[in-house]
Amino acid sequence: MKKILITGGAGFIGSHVVRLFVNKYPQHQIYNLDKLTYAGNLFNLKDVEKKTNYHFIKADIVDGEQIMDLFNLHQFDCVIHLAAESHVDRSISNPLEFVMTNVVGTVNLLNAARHIWQNDYEGKRFYHISTDEVYGSLGTQGFFTESTAYDPHSPYSAAKASSDHFVRAYHDTYGLPIVISNCSNNYGPNQFPEKLIPLFINNIRHNKPLPVYGKGENVRDWLYVVDHARAIDVIFHKGSDGETYNIGGHNEWTNIDLIKVMCKIMDEKLGRVAGTSEQLITYVKDRAGHDLRYAIDSEKLQKELGWVPSLQFEEGISITIDWYLNNQDWLDEVTSGNYLKYYEEQYVSR
Repeated sequence: MKKILITGGAGFIGSHVVRLFVNKYPQHQIYNLDKLTYAGNLFNLKDVEKKTNYHFIKADIVDGEQIMDLFNLHQFDCVIHLAAESHVDRSISNPLEFVMTNVVGTVNLLNAARHIWQNDYEGKRFYHISTDEVYGSLGTQGFFTESTAYDPHSPYSAAKASSDHFVRAYHDTYGLPIVISNCSNNYGPNQFPEKLIPLFINNIRHNKPLPVYGKGENVRDWLYVVDHARAIDVIFHKGSDGETYNIGGHNEWTNIDLIKVMCKIMDEKLGRVAGTSEQLITYVKDRAGHDLRYAIDSEKLQKELGWVPSLQFEEGISITIDWYLNNQDWLDEVTSGNYLKYYEEQYVSR
């Protein structure tokens, strides 16, 4: 039996990882640590919260003393670290918050792991989940590989790049057993509607404008979130100590083409006249430091560990839109802020 700590487990990607590990590995105890900020929603994990191998801890990774106390108390064997501030626009308006969570919070976890494990690293692992944004921007050709030089252009990507460097430094300096993965854009169920896909699904549903940065020419590689969780599972169990693995969906889309596909599918699913939703597209001033193109080469992960994405974008986006349309109560709760009551009702009042 292992005690596995998953940070940020109430968030979008984290909740899918927690669900996978709780259901797939009943012999392990899974601890979900989350601060429950606006993007952390325990309702995402309602289907596993009664499982005997699932435990929730409300805590802030920025609080180093609290994190050390939790490691002393629970004696975690492994860490899967997803907790992070992640929205680029918010990082531009409040960069210090991103430094504290993404950099200081990561170092607090590294210090606690090193303290508890005391150089006895047998069966231990610190897995840090990062982003392709640390690599900067690509031109129209080429792909990010594990050896691509870091070139972050936003406070968010700079903070994530710094946390990556600290994780590697703890491996090189102290011998801490680590792996890192850098992933492309994720989409799927339970994503907070500040991100493009759930935001636009919600706006189309309510006939609200669809704000597109610049001319919508920026290119992103999209990965279905369940496939990302599967990749994390494979890397956690089979990845080599000290290595980095890129995770990509092989689904490159310009923002405007992606949005038009969503509009077409939404019109069909909502019974609207074709072209209705496209009329909601509104072009707005481009984001500061907006990278042109991200594209991941995940050949290392595929060849060494045997992972491949299971869905292509057209299938995945249709499934995703169905989920949001069939779970409109979830979307309404999230956009209103009422979801924050769930923790109080389910945990504090017990």
